[in-house]
Amino acid sequence: MNPSAIVAIGIGVIVFFILLSCIKIVPQRSAYIVERLGKYTGTLTAGFHFLIPLIDKVAYKHTLKEQAIDVASQSCITKDNIAVEVDGVLYLQVIDAMKSSYGIDNYGFAAIQIAQTTMRSVIGRLDLDKTFEERETINTSIVDAVDKASDPWGVKVTRYEVKNITPPQSIKDAMEKQMRAEREKRAMIAQSEGQKQAKINVAEGDKQELIARSEGEKQKRINEAEGRAAEIEFVASATAKGIREIASAINEKGGGDAVNLRIAEQYLGEFGKLAKANNTMIIPSNMADISSIIATATSVLDTAKKKS
Repeated sequence: MNPSAIVAIGIGVIVFFILLSCIKIVPQRSAYIVERLGKYTGTLTAGFHFLIPLIDKVAYKHTLKEQAIDVASQSCITKDNIAVEVDGVLYLQVIDAMKSSYGIDNYGFAAIQIAQTTMRSVIGRLDLDKTFEERETINTSIVDAVDKASDPWGVKVTRYEVKNITPPQSIKDAMEKQMRAEREKRAMIAQSEGQKQAKINVAEGDKQELIARSEGEKQKRINEAEGRAAEIEFVASATAKGIREIASAINEKGGGDAVNLRIAEQYLGEFGKLAKANNTMIIPSNMADISSIIATATSVLDTAKKKS
């Protein structure tokens, strides 16, 4: 092979590689900054592009995706002079690739610094207890501060999240004791409430039992009274009926003699009982008194018959 052919082949290879280097394929959600002779000339978006050899070059490459940047842990002093370690995650996105290239040297580092200084400022306005409760306030304050500062950089801060707030060990121990005391307090309150409710339930049960018992006693007495009343009424009715039957029998023929005989029998019967019950007894001097007693009873019956 002659030297001219070798030179031609070498020149062809060089030209091929130069042309190959001028072909640029930009991935989706990416942006390339092109400089021509050291001066910004344009931004390449996703797709196929061809640069002028030896004149154009890609100076910066940016991703347009949202980026998560870790904000390192730093010491912050709270309003009540407690040192806490705070770290977080910053989310940002390149909006204008040209501003991100020429507006600042390193927008990620700058955003982290602003986030840290803003975090120290916000934590310094809060008490230790509030730092755990006001995470949303801290996040919003940092996003507002970094987003305002990063506007000339062509960067949009989407959000910031506090990952950890770590107080000193002595504060942790004190907080643990406080939480333990609070839990014991809640347990004692719950126990006392339970005992109180149990006593109320027992008292209510006793009350209901006494009421039910008194109602039962009341109903029992009412039933007994009604029973006695019915009994008295029945006895009175039977007695009245018996008296009417006796009166009717007396008016019949021979009724008067039967009454006299009955009175004499009862008199003698009672007199006999008296003789059995007592060793000493007084006997009427004249046994004719029996006829006088019978005559008295007969007159009473005659009077009742006339009234009826």
